[in-house]
Amino acid sequence: WPVAEIGALCRERSVLCHCDAVQLAGKVPVHPEELAVDYLSLAGHKLHGPKGVGALWVRQRAPLTSVIMGSGQESGRRSGTENVPGIVGLGAACELAGAALAEEARVAALRDRLEAGVLARMDGVLVNGRALRRLPNTSSLSFKDCSAAALIQDLDQRGIAVSAHAACHSGDANASHVLTAMNVPEDYRYGTLRVSLSRFTTEAEIETSLAVLPEAVAKSRQVM
Repeated sequence: WPVAEIGALCRERSVLCHCDAVQLAGKVPVHPEELAVDYLSLAGHKLHGPKGVGALWVRQRAPLTSVIMGSGQESGRRSGTENVPGIVGLGAACELAGAALAEEARVAALRDRLEAGVLARMDGVLVNGRALRRLPNTSSLSFKDCSAAALIQDLDQRGIAVSAHAACHSGDANASHVLTAMNVPEDYRYGTLRVSLSRFTTEAEIETSLAVLPEAVAKSRQVM
C-alpha cells in the first residue's frame, strides 16, 4: 500500500492527507510520521479493544476543526464527556497489540495454509489479491456460483464467523464495487467471503474450517 508515496505527493502540493488505518493498526507496524500523512485514525474493536472508541493522530500544526460543539472538552477539539473506560481499554489494547506484532508471520502462515487448503479441496475458487502485498490476517475468497449470504449463514451455524462486506455494508446485497474494479468474474463476485484471522487463531480452527467449507460450498452451489 503506497501510503507514504501518496502522503509525500500530497505534502509537495500542500494537500492535507488522512489515512484510515483501521484495518492496519494491530496487524502491522504503523508509524504516521513515516507515512507523511497529516491525520491517521484507528478503531478499538479492530485490535481487540472495546467498541465505540477510537483515536485520531494529528500531525503537529495540521489544522483541525471541531465538528461537535459544546463545552469545549479535549481543548475544544471534540465536546462531550470522554469515554474514560473506553479510552483506557483502547490504550491497553494498543499496548497488547504492539507487543504481539511478532505474531504477524505466524498469522500470515495460517492464512496461507487456509488458502492453500481451500484451493486443494475445491474447484472454482479465487483468492483475491494473493500475489499482492496485503494484510497478514485477511483472506478474500471468491467461490463460483455461490451465495455469500447462504455461506455465511451455514458457516455461522457451524461456529465459523466470516463476512461478505465491510460491517457498514452488511445489509447490501449488491456485489462489491471493489471486486468489480478488480475484474473478478461476475459468477464469482456474489460468492465472495472475507476471512479474518488474528493472533488468537489456532491451527485447529484452520483445519476445522477446511473440513467444513467444501460441504457448505457444495450446498450453496446446489441451491444456486
